[in-house]
Amino acid sequence: MKKLTLFYLEHCPYCRNARLALEELREERPAYRDIPVDWIEESKVTDLEGDYNYYYVPTIYCGDRKIYEASPGDDYPVIRKHVRAALDAALAGP
Repeated sequence: MKKLTLFYLEHCPYCRNARLALEELREERPAYRDIPVDWIEESKVTDLEGDYNYYYVPTIYCGDRKIYEASPGDDYPVIRKHVRAALDAALAGP
């Protein structure tokens, strides 16, 4: 199992949808509850280890692989689909 790193902004509606999707998916599939998620508030980041290349939030990395970077206009079903893909990638492991 790998850790997810999720970049977000506190007042971002897309990021709120990602958080909601994560909560719902963890309720639906208990195996997702064990996946560690490192939430990084984009506006408070000064220096990060690793190579994180993104422009929009939410952005989700599984290990060092970018799984999802939001696009303007992504609705809840799209965000939820990508959050699920990230959780599945984390469960799959290395």
